[in-house]
This record gives sequence, structure tokens and C-alpha cells, in this order.
Amino acid sequence: MANIKFFTGMDIPLELHKVRMVQKLNLQPIERRLEAISEAGNNTFLLKNKDIFLDMLTDSGVNGMSDRQTAAMLICDDSYAGSASFERLEAKVHELFGTDYLLPAHQGRACENILAISFVKEGDIIPMNFHFTTTKAHITRLGGRVAELLSDEGIQTSSDNPFKGNIDLDKLRRFIADTDPQHIPFLRVEAGTNLIGGQPLSLENMHDVCEICREHHIMTVLDASLLQDNLYFMKTREEQCKNLTIREITKRVADEFDIIYFSARKFGFARGGCIAIHDKKHYDQMRELVPMYEGFLTYGGMSVREMEAITVGLDETMDEDVISQGPLFIDFMTKELLKRHVPVVTPSGGLGCHLNAREFLPHIDDHEYPAGALAAAVYLAGGIRGMERGTLSEQREADGTEPIADVELLRLALPRRVFTMSQVLYAVDRITWLYENRNLVGGLRWVEEPGSLRFFFGRLEPTSNWQEKLVAKFRADFKDSL
Repeated sequence: MANIKFFTGMDIPLELHKVRMVQKLNLQPIERRLEAISEAGNNTFLLKNKDIFLDMLTDSGVNGMSDRQTAAMLICDDSYAGSASFERLEAKVHELFGTDYLLPAHQGRACENILAISFVKEGDIIPMNFHFTTTKAHITRLGGRVAELLSDEGIQTSSDNPFKGNIDLDKLRRFIADTDPQHIPFLRVEAGTNLIGGQPLSLENMHDVCEICREHHIMTVLDASLLQDNLYFMKTREEQCKNLTIREITKRVADEFDIIYFSARKFGFARGGCIAIHDKKHYDQMRELVPMYEGFLTYGGMSVREMEAITVGLDETMDEDVISQGPLFIDFMTKELLKRHVPVVTPSGGLGCHLNAREFLPHIDDHEYPAGALAAAVYLAGGIRGMERGTLSEQREADGTEPIADVELLRLALPRRVFTMSQVLYAVDRITWLYENRNLVGGLRWVEEPGSLRFFFGRLEPTSNWQEKLVAKFRADFKDSL
């Protein structure tokens, strides 16, 4: 896939696939959207699919599957143990990563659970570029904590740094010098970095980080769930990768780390998860937990149909025309919003287009959750479901203190092979209208607040009647097209 310059002067992404199967969408009237967001407790996770027009919540498990993936699902071997489907998946992971051992799991957070139980104990500190919600929850419930060593520019929402997910090497060295080595079970790298806008790491930074860890005998773990976008950015933004194939870059990445895990709901275009391991000692340390929590060692909670689809999906991930679709669509949407002066994260990363809620809604206090309020407002404006990535996605400290997130973002995910250009432009139009009327948007407060992972199922309410005012303005402005 590539950006094509049209005779008319437009410069837009061109899909290198054709659509052969469709699903009907519903665009509910704004009155119903107001009812729906209220019923959902202003939490976009709790919206019903029938009330959503464009589902930009996530790219997890919702990417369009190819004809080859669908066909592969028909040749699966449904044996409980010793399945040939697992052997094909294991062989493909070995081919791409060079790892000798594979543990299957039902999805990425199951891999996190196995890793945490195997290696994290009370008092441990796990260094990483930036935390992810479920990763942090698995670590903290076992008495550990995370140390974020992201480069300072990583949390600057507006930048021209192509690799804002990089670890600061000086911070890493100081952390190792100041920490008891017995309490550093491993270092985790997330490529790319979900909560700061899907920002990638460079291959050079990965190498330098892992070299420091090798010097100090610290195990390294790669969360490769978003690796396909990161591979594209390495290929297009990093000089040493420009003449390498995607397969060659993948192998160089994999050679750096002791353990690689991923959610195949993202990396592989299907539904499942895997832990790929170089050292048998680490494999043996985790192996018993798979039958205990997931399933037998040759299915790990996945269906064999999914394993066949993942095997093909991983192979397709090595095709630059396949993995470029997400980043190119995201870049197009980001640039179109910038033309309209809407504050977004730059440079565009993977996963989705990220609105900067603090700049979009500067009048809303952080304790009234600007990114959460923006998610509700974008849904009202266009039936578009995004995901809050800010303070709502944090959790309170043991003493009840609420940590304020470094960034307040609304993620508008663009799953691959799903949306059309007209749908992206519709989203840009409705977000632009909302930005022009941003002063109407108010904050949110808790009605039901869970103790952890509250963004998944907590419920909130508006701090005023701002949603009714926004709906009235929408009706006035769009009365001829309601």
C-alpha cells in the first residue's frame, strides 16, 4: 500500500485489496446516541454495537481477515493434544523470530499473567519504556511496581521525533545502578507504545537497551503486540532498516530479546496470543502455567481455527503492502485534522489517530477526565466510538490518591482492511465540528468506580447538562441532514 498522488492534487492512501464481504452499519439519530451514552455510563466500552456507526475503540481482534486466513481455518486439526495446527503456528513463529520454544495463550493479557506469575515477586521493580494498563495490573497485584524510563520527548504530544517510544539509556543506567539487581526480574519493552499514541522504538534503541541489560544479566522481554506498525516505522524512518526486508528487520528485533510475547488480536490479524522463548530454562519456568490457566500446551485456550488464521496472518505481516495500511490511514487522518487545527499527537504513530484532549478541552480539569469527556462527545457528534487513554485509564494508589496521566488522549483506532476513505473523512468532519463547539463540552465524575482497570467497566455521569446543550447545537447545525 502507498500514498498515491492524484491528478486532482489529492494525496491519499490507496488500498491494495478489494472488499468481498461486508457488514451493515447503523448510524443512530443523535437523540438515540444521547440515550445510549447515558445507558453506558459515559463509558464507551459499555456501548452496544447496534448503537455504534464507526467502531474506533481498538484494533484488537477486529482487523479484517484475508481470504487466505479464512481458507486456512478450514484445514485445522482439532486434536486436543499434538495438533498439527499448533505445529504449523510453532514453525511460523520459529521462522520469523528464530525462537525454539512457544507457549500458546488465549490472548496477550494471558501471556502477561503467565510472565508475571513466573518472574515477579513482592518488591520487584520492572523497568519499561511505558506501562500498559493490564501489564501494570498483573505486576502490581503481585506486589511489584513499574519504572517508566521513556525518553522525555515521548510524552510531548507535538513533536517531530520519529521514535518517541525509545527508552532513555541514561535513565536505564541510573535505574540499574540504584536498584538491587535481585529485584529486577526483567526489563520490558513495548513496541510500539500504546498509551502515548502508538509511538515506535528504533532498532538501534532496542539493541542498545538489550546490550545494557546483557551487561548486567537482566532478562529482556518484548511486548510485540503492536510490532507490525513498529516494523513499518523502522523500515520507513530508520536509516539502517531502509534496505532491509520486513522479515530481516523482524529477525534482528527478535534476536535482541530473551522472551517475546504478543496478542494475535493485533499482531497476526486473528484472536489468540503467544510467548516465544529462546532459552529452555525460561520455557520450563512458564510451561506448567499454560495447562493451569489456559489449556493444553498445543492450544492454550485458542481454537485451532484461530491458530491456522494466526499462522497465515503472521506471514502476511511480513508484507509491507499489508502492514502499511494502518500507519498510512492514521497519518492521513492526522494530517487532515491538523489542516483543521484540531490538536492531535504528532508524528502519527500506530494503532490509531490520537486526539490531544488537554488541548482540545483545556477548560476541563484533569480530575474531570477530559479524554473521557471527549470520548463521550465524539460519540454524540458522530456515532464514533473511541477509547480514552488518560487519567481514567490509570488506577488509584493504595491511599486513594488519583495519579494524573502524563497525557490525556482519545484514541481513534483504525483497524486494517476495515474502514473506507469516506468513513475516515466523515470522522474528520464530525470531529472538526466538535472542535468548533468544544466550549460546550464539560467534564465527568464517577458513579461507579472499580478498584482496578476501571476504564473497562466503570460508570460516570456529566458534571452538568453539557450533553443536552451539545445535542441541541448539533440539531441546529445539521437540521437539513438529520
